[in-house]
Amino acid sequence: MDEYPEPVHEPAADALDPRAELSEFLRTRRARLKPEDVGLPDYGRYRRVPGLRREELAQLAGVSVAYYTRLEQGNGRHVSPEVLDAIARALRLSDAEHAHLTHLAKPKQKKKPAGRAQQVRGPLRTLLDTMDGVPAILVGRRSDILVWNRMAAAVFGDWAELPAREQNWARLVFLRPEYRDLFVDWEHKASDVVSQLRMDAGSHPDDPRLSALVGELSVKSEEFRRLWATHDVKEKCHGIQRLHHPLVGELDLRLESFHQADAHEQMLVTYHAEPNSPSAEALRLLASWGADATRAGTSTPSARTA
Repeated sequence: MDEYPEPVHEPAADALDPRAELSEFLRTRRARLKPEDVGLPDYGRYRRVPGLRREELAQLAGVSVAYYTRLEQGNGRHVSPEVLDAIARALRLSDAEHAHLTHLAKPKQKKKPAGRAQQVRGPLRTLLDTMDGVPAILVGRRSDILVWNRMAAAVFGDWAELPAREQNWARLVFLRPEYRDLFVDWEHKASDVVSQLRMDAGSHPDDPRLSALVGELSVKSEEFRRLWATHDVKEKCHGIQRLHHPLVGELDLRLESFHQADAHEQMLVTYHAEPNSPSAEALRLLASWGADATRAGTSTPSARTA
């Protein structure tokens, strides 16, 4: 098993505050619901806050207003799974949001420190190397890019000569202008990256490297600050990734992602084109050009497979 040292992020003064994260998550989920969305009457009275009031949410969840208020103030230590389930239903949370709420309210005790080095099994690296015509990337905690193959470098730009701290999707998307040109729907990609970081924050609120990364991006990127403040969470399992490649132009690729059974925080992400499509032909061209295509990428340095 290969051990990958953690990219060195700038230090942050404090870890993320789990109580504040829980409070803001519940508040923002409540704010997006209107009474008519959940079958409650709206008498047209002036509402001081957007969305449902606390008492309305408590009514839907079948708990007292005082109990829900304590929870929304960040005190989730003694909340039961049944109550969390009821609140999740009342807020109409997705599966990813429900899991995030549970992590925030009842964090698990970690046997290993959150900042430990990320390990990648040797056979997994070999698997990526053998996926000749399919761009493949192994992504770890905090959106760190751990391993990638030759086709991923040809499509996304190679990260081999970047400092280890820069081999991170959040840094690439928000701090490197060439990735705004690469992703046709940059806003959607940025939202996906932030949503995954939010999931990580719920699972590892004590991770100083994550806190440092969030702090730095909040200072350097207005778009990141805006998206981070939404508290949106979602798991990107599959979909279409549209790219504008500097060599072959438009690429429409199908994204599929797979969590590792023995390392759930690591996700193998693959991209493939529909058979006989223009994008499939473009991938074949990139594969045939080899190192020339890799050097083009998004104007990042020369190629390797991590």
